[in-house]
Amino acid sequence: MSSRIKVSLAFAALFIFSSAAAPSANAAPTADACALLTTAQVSAGVGVPVKDGAPITPTDKNLCTWNAAKPAPKSTKFVTLLLQTADSFQAGKSMRAPGLVVTPVTGLGDDAFYLAVGDQVGLIVKKGNVAFKVAVYADIPLADKEAMEKTLAQQIVSKL
Repeated sequence: MSSRIKVSLAFAALFIFSSAAAPSANAAPTADACALLTTAQVSAGVGVPVKDGAPITPTDKNLCTWNAAKPAPKSTKFVTLLLQTADSFQAGKSMRAPGLVVTPVTGLGDDAFYLAVGDQVGLIVKKGNVAFKVAVYADIPLADKEAMEKTLAQQIVSKL
């Protein structure tokens, strides 16, 4: 397994674990991540057409994925949106480990930060008792992914 795949899997597992471990008292007002962004919003945000969002499993609608309609080597492969609790947000923000880079983001929700691991990055945002992580998976510079994630996050925050 390539190191890129290992890093991506570790990154995904980290946030799935933190979401599952958090108490449900701070649950998001919507239980359907796919309802927070339209296909058109995601396509416009990443600059390539994407397929309709779909939950990873039919019974867990806290995680939604939009796959690129026609993936190319240097473009967006997919976008994920993971609903979390405010407690999960705080746990992620205080994480410290080799290779993790936490960068604060201002002007988005109540609090926000980018969490980079290798060549992957996710934007984690908290507004009230709701938190979410949006991530763009593509073979492009981190700064470009961050800009796309921020565009999508602004649209999500406006619905919370």
